[in-house]
This record gives sequence, C-alpha cells and structure tokens, in this order.
Amino acid sequence: MRRGLAALGATLILTGGTAGCTDDGASSTNAEPSGTPTSEAPTSPPTTTPSPTSPAPSSEEAEVVGGTAAAPAPVEPSTRLLEWSPVPQPATSTVTRGGPWTLTVNESSTLATFEGKRWRARFVGSERQRVSDAMIRGDWGVVVFQDEQETRPAEAHVVRLGAQSGRFTVDGSSDVPTTTGGTWALGEGTLVHATIGPRASYCLATVDLGTRASERTWCAERRHGYNGAQITPAGTSLMTFDDQQPSCRTVAQVSGHDLDPFEGVEDCLGWEGVLTGDGAVWSVVPKQTRVEAAHYYARDGDEYFDLGPGTSGTLVWCAGSAYFAQDPLRDGDPARLLRWTADRALEVVYETQGRGPAFLTEPRCGGDQVTVTALGKSGDEQVTAEVG
Repeated sequence: MRRGLAALGATLILTGGTAGCTDDGASSTNAEPSGTPTSEAPTSPPTTTPSPTSPAPSSEEAEVVGGTAAAPAPVEPSTRLLEWSPVPQPATSTVTRGGPWTLTVNESSTLATFEGKRWRARFVGSERQRVSDAMIRGDWGVVVFQDEQETRPAEAHVVRLGAQSGRFTVDGSSDVPTTTGGTWALGEGTLVHATIGPRASYCLATVDLGTRASERTWCAERRHGYNGAQITPAGTSLMTFDDQQPSCRTVAQVSGHDLDPFEGVEDCLGWEGVLTGDGAVWSVVPKQTRVEAAHYYARDGDEYFDLGPGTSGTLVWCAGSAYFAQDPLRDGDPARLLRWTADRALEVVYETQGRGPAFLTEPRCGGDQVTVTALGKSGDEQVTAEVG
C-alpha cells in the first residue's frame, strides 16, 4: 500500500506483550515485546514455473539509443517473466514481502501484521481508523492509520524488523506533526509524510529513522498540494498540483527546501515519477476524462524513451528498476507488469492467465521482492518474486 507513542488508538501487539487501554477505550502501545518465540510464518508453496521467455540478449546486441524530450525513442518490451510464487494469504488481503519478512493487511484494513522467523508484530486500529499505507524497506516497517472521519492526524507506527526494541510512532504530537491524509513513502532509511507549515501551507516532512530526527523541508505554494511521494537512492520525488480546473500537475524532485521539475515532462500532465541514477521514469495522463490511462516515459542522461501505455498510480521503484502495470490493451490481452532496467531494457515480467478482463493493483516492493495482486474474471491471485 502507498502509502512518539500513539495517542489516537492504534495498538501494537508484540508476541508476549500486554496492552493497556486509553481513556477513549482504544488500545495503547505501551507494551514492549517479550521476545517470546512465535511459530514461523507460513512459507510459500514451491515456485511456479514461468512461461517461456525471450532469449537473453547477445553481448554484441546494439545499445538502445534514446531520442529527445520532444521525440522520445519508442521501446518495444521483451517478455522475460520472473519466477513467481503464490502468496499463502488470500488475494483479498494486501501482502508485501521483503527478505524474511511478510507484511499483511487484512481485507477490512483494520489489522496489519509483520511476520518473520520467531518474531511477530501486530497493529490494530481503533474503531474509526483504517490502514492507509503499509510498507517494508530493508530493516524497517511502517504502518499508517488514517482517521475515517478525517478529523484527526494520521498515525504511523515504525518498527525495526526482528528487533525487540526500536519502535516509535509519528503522529500529531510529533516534533513535526502529521496531518489528516496525505502521502507517505519509505526508503533509504527515511520516512516522508505530509505536514502543515507556516500560513497553513502544505509541506513535506522527512524523518531519519535511525535518529528519529524530523524536519519540515519543502512547502507548496498557497492553494497548491502534492501527492505520490517516492523515495529511491537518487532522491525523493512527488507530484504537485494547483487549484485550477483541470489542475496543472507537475512531477518534481525535492531538493531540500526547493523543488526541481523533471526534465522533459509535458507541462501540466505529469502524474507520478521516480528518480533513477542519472535520469527518471514518469507517467503523464493525456486525457483528464480518463485518469487511469497513463503513458510512461524515461530519461537516461540526456536521452529520452517512450515506454508506452500503462495504468496510472502503479509506478514503483524496486531493487534498481522501475515497475508499472499495464491494463489489457485489447480484448483478450492479459494485464501485465513491466519494468524499465538500468541497462535500458523494457521487459514484461508478469502477465495474467486465463480469459476475460483482468487488472493489477499497484505492485508492492519490499526491497528485494515485488508482490502483485491480479484481479480478473478468471480468478484472483497474489504472487511474489525475488528481484534483488
């Protein structure tokens, strides 16, 4: 999902711990884990056999050459399906896997569970809270609860996976407080979230997970907002918008207190973006009446590439590549997951099976694994693959 101690009712229950109650009847998070071993989380069934893939490219194959921002070079995807394994949990739950850890959010978004060998942590929301974001990156996990009535600030619980201590909460009472709703992102040892700044401006806060220090960095102009924050080794990006109708959207990089728009993105049509080593991947939505239908592009150095159509809101950075989903282009086509790699390869790494309409939810990266949920007329499935 993209998305101090709690004061608003989300509960952390670690194996062997006990929870108290707050004045409003919501569970508190005062209990430390006892370290009592738990049973190991269920393992996945044996790896499924991938469909035949295209042959590996020859070392003498010509390098893909890009175009200009005005005329990006079209890239045809090859098919190189990953080795996908079924996730034991039902497709109605939302699962993210990374290393030895599995993060599961139940269908009603009221419970999030981290599981690993001999370690477990559970987060339960209060009656008026739902999980909006749940993420794993490396040694860290984060679960964010939002108030359904949107009158209380969001509440994020941060855990160091496998550790018996080192957990903390980011909420409305933090040094840089959270606000109602807003984007969240986890990566590179940091957590970013929305906050309110001077003169009620909408700002971005960055939390250093190791030191727990937080600061307010960039703030949007008056009557402007942002969403879709993403963190990669190259930096933090997001999409800003104004209050016009239709809104003018800009994909940009956060540079301290400044914002630098991505190079080569069509004015006002950007939707989401991630920064790569020497470039970026982004999408635009050409028609305001079909915001789900996006078109993806990439820049590597000063060369530009046309990656073709995709589904807006599905761009994810994982283990050195950018992934995005593509709805069926024609009747009878599968839904696909594509990735753009550091060596300028566009690959179909997953596609749905069976007949009838199908689509993919946003892929979820756990650092070294990517998990996909496919929903379709022929049945739903949730699968994961090693990518790191």
